[in-house]
Order: sequence, then C-alpha cells, then structure tokens
Amino acid sequence: MLRGLTVAVLSVAGLATMAQPVAAQEELTAEQVRRSIERGVDYLKAQQNREKGAWGELPGYPGGVSSLVTLALLNSGVPEDDPVIQRSLAHLRTIDKPGLTYCVALQTMVFCLASPEKDRLQITRNVNWLEANQIEDGPRRGAWSYSGDRGRGDNSNSQFALLALYEAERVGVKVDRRTWSLAREYWLNTQREDGAWGYYEGQPSTGSMTCAGITSLVITMDRLTEGDASVVGDSVQCCGERDDVEPIEKALAWMGSKFSVTSNPVASSNPSGVVGSDSLLYYLYGMERVGRLTGRRFFVKTSRAGFPVRFDWYRKGAEHLVEMQDSLSGFWVGEGHAEQEPVIGTSFALLFLSKGRRPVLLAKYKHREDDDWNLHRNGVHNLTRSVEKSWKRDLTWQIIEARAASVEDLLQTPVLFISGRETLFLTEQEKRKLRQYVDMGGFIFAEACHGNGCNGEAFDRSFRELMAELFPESPLRVLPLDHPVWFAEKKVDPDYLPDLYGVDSCCRTSIVYCPENLSCLWELARQGRDSEHPPKVREHVASALALGQNVLAYATNRELEDKLRPRVVTSDDDLTIGRHTLAIPKLAHTGGSDDAPNALRNMLRIANQKLELPVSADARLVKPTDPRLLEHPILFMHGRRDFRFSPEERSALKAYLERGGFLLADSICASEAFTDAFRREMKAIFPEAPLEPLPSGDPLLTQEFRGFDLSSVQLRDPLGRDPGDPLRARIIKTPPRLEVLKTNGRVAVVFSPFDISCALENHTSLECKGYLQEDAARIAVNVLLYALQQ
Repeated sequence: MLRGLTVAVLSVAGLATMAQPVAAQEELTAEQVRRSIERGVDYLKAQQNREKGAWGELPGYPGGVSSLVTLALLNSGVPEDDPVIQRSLAHLRTIDKPGLTYCVALQTMVFCLASPEKDRLQITRNVNWLEANQIEDGPRRGAWSYSGDRGRGDNSNSQFALLALYEAERVGVKVDRRTWSLAREYWLNTQREDGAWGYYEGQPSTGSMTCAGITSLVITMDRLTEGDASVVGDSVQCCGERDDVEPIEKALAWMGSKFSVTSNPVASSNPSGVVGSDSLLYYLYGMERVGRLTGRRFFVKTSRAGFPVRFDWYRKGAEHLVEMQDSLSGFWVGEGHAEQEPVIGTSFALLFLSKGRRPVLLAKYKHREDDDWNLHRNGVHNLTRSVEKSWKRDLTWQIIEARAASVEDLLQTPVLFISGRETLFLTEQEKRKLRQYVDMGGFIFAEACHGNGCNGEAFDRSFRELMAELFPESPLRVLPLDHPVWFAEKKVDPDYLPDLYGVDSCCRTSIVYCPENLSCLWELARQGRDSEHPPKVREHVASALALGQNVLAYATNRELEDKLRPRVVTSDDDLTIGRHTLAIPKLAHTGGSDDAPNALRNMLRIANQKLELPVSADARLVKPTDPRLLEHPILFMHGRRDFRFSPEERSALKAYLERGGFLLADSICASEAFTDAFRREMKAIFPEAPLEPLPSGDPLLTQEFRGFDLSSVQLRDPLGRDPGDPLRARIIKTPPRLEVLKTNGRVAVVFSPFDISCALENHTSLECKGYLQEDAARIAVNVLLYALQQ
C-alpha cells in the first residue's frame, strides 16, 4: 500500500522527469547589486594613476576627486590595505592644505574612515580650518562657501563641511559647540515654507538640497543636545523636555511628495509640482544619507484618494542605477556639472549602492500616531553604532509603522524594538501580524519607559497582557542569569542588572522584555561625546549598551540578511493540493515531539515551491501504534529530550518501516539526550541493522534524484566558553553528517544528529549546533526526493 501511494504522488508531481526548480519571477537581487558594485569598483581602480596614486582632479580642487573616489571604494568594501587605497592615502597626505571646503571635507572623511589614528593630526588641522572658515555674520551666517575667503555660502558646501565635522568628532576630534550651533541656526533659518531647501535663497527647492538640509539638522541636533535624556549629577533623567523635530518631519514629507529616483526633483509652478534637474547621482547619494540617518525605509506621500503611497527608496534607486550602468566598462555618468565625469558619477553611484545596502539590525515599531513609541529618538541609532564597532561591520536601523506594515515588511528586520510609556493599543490585525512575525523567525525586544522620571506602568501592564494573549502556550518568564542574553556579546556589570523577561517560542526565546528604561541610557551613548558624563553614568550607559548588544547577538546570531533578499510569507492556502497529495505526519513521543511546531510545515512548503509537489499542510502528530500510519509513505520526527517507545510502539514502527515506510528525523539543536535516545530506540527496533554514517558521495547528497548538490553545506558549531566569555560559533563547510538505517535492501531511516528543524523555522541561535537555513532546506528536499524515488 505504501509503494502504491508513493507512485501516485510521484505521478502527480511529475518527479520522474522533473527539471531543476524554476526560479521565481525576476526582480532586483542582492547578487545583481553586488556585481554592479564590483564592476564599478573595478572601473575606478583601473582609472587610478598608479605613479601618483591619484585620479584626474578638477582644476582648482586639489585632492577633491581622489578623496571622493577613495571614500566610495572604502564604503564599497575595498580594504584599507589594498594597494589602490594605500597609494591614494599616500597621495592625499601630501595635500596638507587643500584650501577648498569640498576638498577639506572629503579628505577628512577619508582619513576618519581609513586611518583615524595615523592621520589624527591632519584631521585636527582640517577641523580647525573648517571651523575658522564658517561664515559668522550676515544672511549666510553658519554656512560655508567654496573657499576660505568666507564668501557667499551655499547649502552644498555647508552640508559637506558638517559631514566632515561629524565624522571627525565620532573618531574623537572635538568640534566647538558654537560651530554646531551656528550651523543649526543657519539650516533652520533657510528652510522654506514647503519644508525644503534650495541651493541659494531665491532658487527653487530641490531634492538634493532638501537631503542636505535634513542631514544637517539631524547631525547638529545630535551634537548639540543630550537628546531625550539628560544627566543630573550622577543620575539620568529620562523623560524631560524634548527637541522639536518638526522641521525634519516637514522636510521628509516634501521628499515623499516629490519622490523620484530618475531625476533630482525641483519644485516648480507646473501642475505636477516637480520637474527634473541635473545632479541625479549627487541627489541619490544624499537620499541614501537621509534614509539611513532617519531610519526610513520608505518615503511616503498621500494619494489623491487620501491613502499613503510608500516608496522603497533603496530598491527603487538601486534598480535605476543597475539599469543605467555602462554595460561594457561599468561606470556611471550623470547630467550637468561634475557628474558628467565618469569617475565622479561612478563614485556617487557606489556610495548610494554600498551604504544604502547595509543590513538592517533592528527596527523601531511605530505603534502610535503620537511620539510615545519614540520617547528616546537616538537610542536605537546609538545602539546600532555600538554594535557596528563591536562586530566590525556597517549596519543600519529602520522604522516600521504598525498600521501600514505587512508581515513581509516586519520580516525585513530580524529584531523589532517596541517601546513606550502609555497603554499599548494594537488592532486585532496588528496582533496577528506580530504573532506571525515571531512564528516565522522574528524577534521582539521590548521595554517599558519606566523609572528615572518616566512612568511606564500603563505600557508594562498592557504589554504583559498582549504577550499572554498572543502566546498563551508560553507565558513571560524571568530569564535566569545563565541565559545567553546576559553574556552573548559582553559581560554586564552586576550592579546594573535589570529584570528581564522572555517568551519561549519554538526553538529559542523569541521575545525579551525589560520593564524599565534601556533606550534612555542608549540615548546618552553618542560616540565622541560620551566621555563628558560622570563615571557612574558612563558605567550605567555601558552596561545598558552591553545588554542591548547581548540581546541582538542572541537574536540574530550576528548573521544578518541582505537588504534586498525577498521575504515571502506563505500560508496553507498557497499550497498546491490535489487528489493525490503528500501528507507527512509527525511521530509522537515524550521527548519534545512538537518542540519545533512549524518545522515540518515549512519543509512541506519548500517541497511545494521548489518541487511543485502537491502536499497537505496537515502536519498532525501520530503515535507509532496509530493504524493510519500505513497511509503515509514518509514520517517526520524530532525532539530535544530523552524518550522511550513502548514494546508495542517499537513493534508497530518496525512493521511500518519494513513495509516500505520511511522516517526522517533530526535532533533539535543537536540535543545529546535526544540523539542518544533515538539511536537506542533504533537499535532496539532493528538490532541487526544499526544506524551508520551516510558516505559523503552517496546519491542522496547528489543531483541524481533531481535534488541539490550537497557535497558541501554550512554547519554552525558553537564554541566552548568560560563563564563571562561571549557566545561564539564557527561556520564549518562540510558534507551533511547524516546517519541511515537499512532494511530489506533499502534505506528506511535518515537521521541528522545536528539541527535541521530550528533552521527550517528560522529560530536558530548561537547555542544551536546545526545547518544554516538554506542548507537545512536543501537537505530536507533531497531526503524527500530520495524517499519517494529510491
């Protein structure tokens, strides 16, 4: 009967003659962007004058082009020790007095990014030059002009001066507070009624200059205030007066209303309200900066019908840049001014593509229309900067609106940060999306803004109620001191340990909740200025940062998805179901037979999508003695604890396997207890046929059954640690380590002692020894094909 059912399923699926899985409908991929960046980098490298270490400079701009190109190469991943970079740095160091704002600013940004310690003297000299040449009186007070004669200031030079000063202070070179203050006053005074800026007064508002204004206000506000937290003596005040961000929000609304990636918008009197200008590539570089510094993934405008229309600025801009790149040489050229020079145009394009594609670390959850979700506006930004420094990689953060976000949007971020002081009100739809987000591998990090001047009792009460409603099977519990959130990245000072609660979902703790302020302390952790705080405050802030880093390391495994990777949300309705469908029950036992409840369902979805195999989503638990067992050609089994079958169950399972049945099993997170129990039970059922390692060249690991080449997969292997050490894991490339049991001349059991289930759920952790998600799916597909066709 089992063989007949298998043949029926194979006939419907067409597996006997099935080709390789068909790719999904094509859209811009991370690989396309990577190749585009690589081609642009190759072009710029080839244009360098090897003898001088420079690129063709514009007349009167010493080092300007070379600095811009070097900045683009460094941000595109070219290491500092690359010969091209080393030659360029040597050249730029010979220009000790660039003399023009653009040149001084770009040179400063290069030195800050590449070699801040080695070039600290030159960085300091440049900071002094920029401060000395800021305009101090007249209508352009607080701006910068092209040269050091304090001529007529403009918004482009003023933006670049602030970018350089910002990077300098981040590496420890102090900037006078008066410089920041004059600059903020200038940008506020020159903002138009429509929320935008032009190049000069009297000229129309443009996209590029509005990007300059937003960036400059974000920078100067960050430098001038303590944000939404303050230090009083040796204590921290969390909920005091807040800075006005209305000018920034007004400018962002203008950007949404005029959104374009094919031209630099210019406000005009024509019916559409916008015309195209030149400087497209320069504008896109500014757009990237705005999106990254404000955490916006989308620019939003209101349609004529009154509905919000969202524009994914990075995807749209990347699509256009990939399309307009020269197909032969890999360069870009723009229109007007310097962009017509391929070296300059290519540098701006690379800065957009490389900086804009930084992986998302976490996202703030905008759960209200007022600011209660964002009481400490720079906290997540500062935490991200701290993680960047610790992980030695560029990262970004985002804002996600509860009302507008789909589950796909939520899944764009590995960690969703929920914060507030007032009662948390969510619609039923928003609640369902949060539950689905967690079920599909998402992680919630939440805090109540409570204590140090904040009363967050209402949020605390409502969040606990929400967790009880969404996860009735796993109530909030106090996380013990041996939980990885206390040490995954850094050791937390025991004098500053807050209470932490967690919800266990699937294979890990998937929600971490702190009933007191953390983001308030992150707010004070601004690079370059945190040394101003008293020692006790610095210790408290450092502990809050360490705890935040621990949670993020635990939640993400330090493995972040590319920004352009599509997140597909599927439901049981998406499955192809026909008369003959493959239904795979899960074998019940007492060792955690449903501890990864979505693993089998996700495996069946993968089989449905990749193989066009009709499947049933009914992944029910069955006992070995269930008479319906013989209706299914394949069984699935996993667990994480010791278990023991009864004599009747052993006999029934033996009969099932000897009649042609097949069992796929894995040990959740490589549980030794489950592995030992499974091997013991198989030996008791088949004493004459022990489990044996599958040879590396076995057909199951090849494409012989129309599956994947599994000669090498990636296995996460947690490293041993002493108390207080961070949690680390190495990635090993290896053939799958599977064990098989044969009976009646065929393979009846395939067992993985390393995790497949948690990977299929996307709930793996640094403690979990097992295959990465993509390889776990490939292994599962190959085993299913093998079981159905052997």
